[in-house]
Amino acid sequence: MATEPKPGTLYIVGTPIGNLEDMTFRAVRILQSVDMIAAEDTRHTGKLLQHFQIKTPQMSYHEHNRNSRIPEILESLKYGKAIALVSDAGMPGISDPGYELIKACVDAEIDVVPIPSATAAITALSASGLPTNRFIFDGFLPAKSQQRREYLQSLLTEIRTLVFYESPHRLRETLKDLGDIFGGDRQIVIARELTKLYEEFWRGTIAEAIAHYQQKEPQGEYTLLVAGIEPSKPQITEAELKAELLAMMKQGASRSQASRQLAKEISISRNKLYQLALTIEIDNE
Repeated sequence: MATEPKPGTLYIVGTPIGNLEDMTFRAVRILQSVDMIAAEDTRHTGKLLQHFQIKTPQMSYHEHNRNSRIPEILESLKYGKAIALVSDAGMPGISDPGYELIKACVDAEIDVVPIPSATAAITALSASGLPTNRFIFDGFLPAKSQQRREYLQSLLTEIRTLVFYESPHRLRETLKDLGDIFGGDRQIVIARELTKLYEEFWRGTIAEAIAHYQQKEPQGEYTLLVAGIEPSKPQITEAELKAELLAMMKQGASRSQASRQLAKEISISRNKLYQLALTIEIDNE
């Protein structure tokens, strides 16, 4: 049910990451009815507002003026104004300066209400084909190679899918560092220009990605998704294997049948299991 914006509330309004059709009805309504829109780039947001015929006044809020803007916005909120925070694309606070304002509002016990939309990280992950049940979003990696390599080294044994943002002019360097730290065989998905006309997903190994982008000039904004390492499986002792085989054989399976069945359940060859089965003595033999 639609309601008017609540006075003294900061609305975190998500906007499209590329395709304007992804704008939600709720986002349009909130932007139309708040008292002010705090925008990362007022010119960029102005085009969005014009498209949806939103006439709400804007104020700039970005990385370079946030220290002076935060007290000003807090004061307006305390006096009962409803303010919407938007970034250039996606959800404010995700890899942009919105976090500091949101934290300041939370600390001041000012209501913060999210109006969700797409984010590049989740959009790319959903179509990547890599595991989505557990993942890490790490935003932009350090710009300098040494710091980037040190940070990647800390993620070397991570089993969860890794999600990064990268700019076109650093893509090749980052891919090289990924290859040096993670190895060329690790699977990677590279998504670019998500929801836009030239949206593209590239899938392969890190080594193949390096070769691909040596031939192709990087263009657009990139989301990198790197597979985590395979979780190590607990080692099964010989005694445990023999116990499993014996249990199957006592239920009527032959040594060959028990070996074949157990081989399907664990990553050990049937021949090795059969040789082990030959060493088992059964009471009724």
